[in-house]
Amino acid sequence: MKRAVYTADHQDLAESFGRFLDAEVVPNYDTWEQEGRVPREVLRRLGSLGFYGLQVPEAHGGAGTDDFRFNSVLNEEATVRGLNAFALCVTMQNDVALPYVLELCDAEQQERWLPGIASGDLVLGIAMTEPGTGSDLAGIKARARRDGDDYVIDGAKTFITSGLNADLIITAVRTGDAGTYADISLVMVETNETPGFSRGRNLEKLGQHAQDTAELFFDGARVPVANRIGAEGEGFRHMTHNLPQERLSIAIGAVGAAQGAIDRTLEYVKERTAFGQPVGTFQNSRFVMAQCATDLAVTRAFIDQCLAAHVEGELTAVEAAQAKYWASEMLGRVTDACLQLHGGYGYMQEYAICRDYADARILRIYGGTTEIMKEIIGRDMGLADPKR
Repeated sequence: MKRAVYTADHQDLAESFGRFLDAEVVPNYDTWEQEGRVPREVLRRLGSLGFYGLQVPEAHGGAGTDDFRFNSVLNEEATVRGLNAFALCVTMQNDVALPYVLELCDAEQQERWLPGIASGDLVLGIAMTEPGTGSDLAGIKARARRDGDDYVIDGAKTFITSGLNADLIITAVRTGDAGTYADISLVMVETNETPGFSRGRNLEKLGQHAQDTAELFFDGARVPVANRIGAEGEGFRHMTHNLPQERLSIAIGAVGAAQGAIDRTLEYVKERTAFGQPVGTFQNSRFVMAQCATDLAVTRAFIDQCLAAHVEGELTAVEAAQAKYWASEMLGRVTDACLQLHGGYGYMQEYAICRDYADARILRIYGGTTEIMKEIIGRDMGLADPKR
């Protein structure tokens, strides 16, 4: 079925980005997976080629487009190649963190940060999750105490994407004493200029090894009040406002990753023989591949609808939750089925499906767990817990 969501301009960007990936990322990706980090010079390369900061105004060095479909094609091109951790380097900068700077920062802050974000000289991160706080953002304990023209921050964050590479980290802190959503504010921590800030280890994960994921520590860290983004006490509202785009981005990546896993498995079952014939010619193999292909096609149709709605400013939080929930679960089913078709070889790291399978698991967790997505959808149906 022909996809109607993209135009020739989007396809041109996809082809350009694809050439870059094939020439400069694919040959080095195994090394970065082993090192646990994408080199900074590669991220600067993304900026120099115009793949970072697509929404950044031209006056600040960006492309100045507000069409999220351009973000989407970058995500798809990377994930379909199985470059899932690298894709996250792109989507964290473009899809997840950049909207905070564009929508909440004042003119002085944008002048300070946007040129470096677009060029790749400034890598963005977001620090919400804490050791004792996951999906429940109201449970944030990191505290920012006002001291003259500074906030003094104490606390810790964990599971922070781009935690080692990031120069600018949008950090959720508690600026009041009520212990409610209204106490949460967002401050921009400039990692190279903040005394009392330190990074912990690069966390060892099941998958997505090339994506640096770190612990962050704030021990009397001093951040200028001028680095607060948005109004004090409005942080929770700002975070929830941006979650639909983040969840759509995850869903788009899931569709791309599923397509890649299916493509590579189809090639494998056509070449691998058992009992004197290609594995793919057995009825079970045909049925499994048919189910994966159909699952992907149905999911893609819905995600494309969500993408089109988002471009028009009409995507709801519930629709984004449905997209994230369904696409991430679909990816889990597809990668599991594709690994099974590889037999014992699917469990070997030399085969791409092994990495596909490991990389896929986190999509059901980050950006809000599947259970949280179902809670959002169920409450919208009028099924809220009367005790809450």
